[in-house]
Amino acid sequence: MHGLEVTWLGHAAVRLRTDDGSTFFIDPWLAGNPACPESEKAPGRADALFITHGHFDHVGDAIGLAQSTGSALHAIHEIAVWAGGQGVESVVGSNKGGTVDAGGVRATLVHAVHSGGISGDSGIIPGGDPGGWVLEFPGGPTIYHAGDTMLFGDMAIIRDLWAPQIAFLPIGGWYTMGPRQASMAAKMLGVEKVVPIHYGTFPILTGTPYELAEHADGAFEVLDLEPGVPVT
Repeated sequence: MHGLEVTWLGHAAVRLRTDDGSTFFIDPWLAGNPACPESEKAPGRADALFITHGHFDHVGDAIGLAQSTGSALHAIHEIAVWAGGQGVESVVGSNKGGTVDAGGVRATLVHAVHSGGISGDSGIIPGGDPGGWVLEFPGGPTIYHAGDTMLFGDMAIIRDLWAPQIAFLPIGGWYTMGPRQASMAAKMLGVEKVVPIHYGTFPILTGTPYELAEHADGAFEVLDLEPGVPVT
């Protein structure tokens, strides 16, 4: 993984760790995630958290994790304001197209096509627009986590501006794109490797890495990761 340790934690949750031990989480839905190993449900370290949108299976444990580790929580402005109201002290709000420093990583919030309401005791409240994250690791790879989305043409802009080598793409279908759309997305992005996410957690998410590989036509490698098992 170009010098980066990558661990899929089930669903859309991903942990990224650099050689110096710096640890980053994207969409850390852990405790309630049936695909996340028990040993991974209470991390002891996080240096930055990235949230793609407000749905429960993506915000997940971000509030508690930010509070217990002191890590910064990065999200679109509306989620950042909400997180601050939940008691998170280190919140970095941004918006699409904006690039911020996250512990030495250049983090850019990019577009996604989805919805993003936050579920609460009084119903669903607005969570701003959904997005994805492009993370540029110094001396390492550039990765793209699409969050929840369908295929959209501006993925070509992500390719042209950032040229990510690794993409985390949802393949489950129903709530996001399925394998065929994800394959087209990977080809549009020009990535070397795809880590399938957002599949298999619930019966309704029927897309599989095998189906994605069938559509790849040799254009990219599909990494069928096991939750909790790091790869480098």
